[in-house]
Amino acid sequence: MPNVMTDDGCSIHYEVEGPAGAPALMMCNSLGTDLHMWDGQVPELARHFRLVRYDRRGHGKSTATKTQGSMERLSRDALSVADAAGIKTFHWCGLSMGGMVGQWIAANAPERINKMVISNTHYYYPDKTPWNDRIRIAQEQGVATLAPVQLQRWFTTQFIAEHPAAVERVGKMFAATNLDGFVACCQAGRDMDFRETSTMIKAPTLVIVGSQDKATPPEAGEAIHKLIPGSRITAIDAAHLSNVEKPADYTKALVGFLL
Repeated sequence: MPNVMTDDGCSIHYEVEGPAGAPALMMCNSLGTDLHMWDGQVPELARHFRLVRYDRRGHGKSTATKTQGSMERLSRDALSVADAAGIKTFHWCGLSMGGMVGQWIAANAPERINKMVISNTHYYYPDKTPWNDRIRIAQEQGVATLAPVQLQRWFTTQFIAEHPAAVERVGKMFAATNLDGFVACCQAGRDMDFRETSTMIKAPTLVIVGSQDKATPPEAGEAIHKLIPGSRITAIDAAHLSNVEKPADYTKALVGFLL
């Protein structure tokens, strides 16, 4: 179970799978989930890539500090994982907050990313209130209090009815998230602003939107697509966690673009 220590004292857990000589692919999950969010993609991806998944600070088996959150801080955590895994360059796949981290790295450390897939994500929140509300509720009532509302936003009503075990699994991930890590990530999402920097991204990029996504609506993905020169965009008939709700469709889009 490898871990890497960040410069501010967080132990970041990561896992590596797939052939040693294959192209590297880093995967970065959403707020409130751990690396197992990608379990539905692993069997196929590990056939083609040297797959690196990790738990963001405060999530899964990673620790957290009371460090003020920023997208730069989260992105440097990711680069620390890549360095520890011996990966100089890599493809990137990030969903939601993972897509935000990808945008930062692609703009600020462009030499590290080959191709990038970002899905169900955003680039700027003019209204900070929802993020501040999440922080306040988590601090006053606990992170787990937010889970039921998030699950309703993250999945379609049909998926919730037909796949209760999958929804419950994600809910347990969310409820187990460390408070300090959750707050730091919310601060990072709240303060993120890629309106200028994403226009400088050179990596070939695929933007995936969920046609029923309430958390990061398709309009956000369309805006990112317009910001990143030469990017492509595709839609999956799903809500926010499109890789969980439609794993086959998501994997097909991902592999088709990267290969």
